[in-house]
Amino acid sequence: MTRKVLITGADGFIGSHLTEALVRAGYDVRAFVLYNSFNSWGWLDEAAPDVKGKFEVFAGDVRDPHGVRTAMQGCDAVLHLAALIAIPYSYHSPDTYVDTNVKGTLNIVQAARDLGVSKVVVTSTSEVYGSARFVPITEEHPLQGQSPYSATKIGADALALSFHAAFGTPVAVLRPFNTYGPRQSARAVIPTVITQIASGERRIKLGALTPTRDFSFVADTARGFIAALESDQTIGTVTNTGSGFEISIGDTARAIAELMGADIEIVTDEQRLRPADSEVERLFASYAKAEERMGWRPEYGGLEGFKRGLGETIAWFTQAGNLGRYKVGQYNI
Repeated sequence: MTRKVLITGADGFIGSHLTEALVRAGYDVRAFVLYNSFNSWGWLDEAAPDVKGKFEVFAGDVRDPHGVRTAMQGCDAVLHLAALIAIPYSYHSPDTYVDTNVKGTLNIVQAARDLGVSKVVVTSTSEVYGSARFVPITEEHPLQGQSPYSATKIGADALALSFHAAFGTPVAVLRPFNTYGPRQSARAVIPTVITQIASGERRIKLGALTPTRDFSFVADTARGFIAALESDQTIGTVTNTGSGFEISIGDTARAIAELMGADIEIVTDEQRLRPADSEVERLFASYAKAEERMGWRPEYGGLEGFKRGLGETIAWFTQAGNLGRYKVGQYNI
């Protein structure tokens, strides 16, 4: 079992949950967080009591190859989650996405190759598939860059896998579908709906309502990373994780409202709409490969699992200390 693990993006939504899961699974964790002068570790400042103080923190920036190499020294494996992910922000600041997502990934795989790291798991996204041409979406689905964000993730995935092809670097690409759960940014639809309702709003502002998504609870996504790390069959390939269930954005909002006991009206907010050809209309994962090669399947799968995950997410967001972190009246890109 690989013991010393570097996780980039550990200060973020998924990264903080994964850091906690790795510590609980017995790994020696070095958490790579984005340097800032406030000495903030992001969500790791709020790590669970049974995890706090049981991981090492390295503050740096994945865009800097020297810091990446220093952070990786002495590590057996790397879970690379650090990225810019907000799609609307990528429309007007695409250069930062190239630097962080593409060059940052290059820095990771280059350092891993030079240092002889035994496993690198690179985080992809279901957005690389674009609007589904067939469902459920398998790993063989064509890649379609419908936003600058997704284009940089396509590039990062290809770059990482090229290091396996050219140099034998043990790279695996994990492709989670639409993760949600406690700590997620309000730029995502589920926290957007929950925080508006929890703040007393009943006219809920959203963008497009008809696109469907395969929402995966964050605990399942964290388990997927650990499964990818521990399986030799993921090396040199891409593996999807998802819930095996799709639901429209409109029906998602209505499901949240039902669970929160709220009677809502959904209104279209023009600034929340993507350009027409950029909107991904349908995402619905096949996780057959993950089940076959990693022994992974969702614990929050299907409609029942989705509602259970929503319940846990609502419970977290509706705690006053958590809700107070979000600027509910403002559109968060």
